[in-house]
Amino acid sequence: MKIFIVVLVVLILLGFIFGSSFIGRRNQMALKKEAVNAEWAQVDVDLQRRADLIPNLVETVKGYATQEQVVFGDIAKARAALIGAQTPADKIAANGQVTSALNRLLAISENYPQLKSNENFLRLQDELAGTENRIAVERRRYNEVVQDYNNYILTFPNSFIASMSGYTHNDAYFKADEGTREVPKVNFNLNNTPSTTTPTAAPQPAPTHP
Repeated sequence: MKIFIVVLVVLILLGFIFGSSFIGRRNQMALKKEAVNAEWAQVDVDLQRRADLIPNLVETVKGYATQEQVVFGDIAKARAALIGAQTPADKIAANGQVTSALNRLLAISENYPQLKSNENFLRLQDELAGTENRIAVERRRYNEVVQDYNNYILTFPNSFIASMSGYTHNDAYFKADEGTREVPKVNFNLNNTPSTTTPTAAPQPAPTHP
């Protein structure tokens, strides 16, 4: 009888320890997943802010570069894909298309000096540059919390608990490829005057003595 009681107590203690660990780890997964969702919300706000700037920027460029219809069409499609995306993975993919199209749109200004000096165009570029910087900060934070969540659920025994609780690996994170590694740059130097330097005379060889 005593042995039965001891075994029962041991089993109860093991069950309590296992249950407490299970609940604690599952709660931690929930917190980390919520952190991912919260950080994505910040990214989404900045992506939407940039999408809202695009129509005015395009209309300003059109006033000086009406023949650039291919670029205008590409950026319109990319913006529509971003707005229509429903999942983080789809929005991340569409974001790369938007960034690439914006780079080409801003490059057009180099061919139109009057556009480069337009006050509205410069103001929109300034707003866009600020938004791009915010996106860069938020996407880095988002990637960090996604990596933290993924690492947590992949380690044992968390992986066992995650599979039982429905927590899966999150593959929706930003990848910096060659087309989207750099944010669009704004060139405010409207007077590209080359600097003049006085050439330095080459030293004369010393006279030779017979």
